[in-house]
Amino acid sequence: MIIQVCVGSSCHLKGSAEIVELFQNAISEHRLDREITLAGSFCIGKCNRIGVTVQVDDDIYTGITRENFKEFFNEKVLSGFSEGKN
Repeated sequence: MIIQVCVGSSCHLKGSAEIVELFQNAISEHRLDREITLAGSFCIGKCNRIGVTVQVDDDIYTGITRENFKEFFNEKVLSGFSEGKN
């Protein structure tokens, strides 16, 4: 699985560095270091008023914040592994 976090100027101002850190911690906590590639990306082109844009494989999600990160990670990342997808 490839996760790209937008680090363009808009997302940077909305906390993309913190979202990257949350991903790093969650990936490590769930021992998915070998299963997930985490990368930064310049503008993905889906800027939103709130939160950061994240791409998980081919799917793009907007509005990721510290407050909704855990739900997002569980629903969009962990569920892919529990369903046997990589």
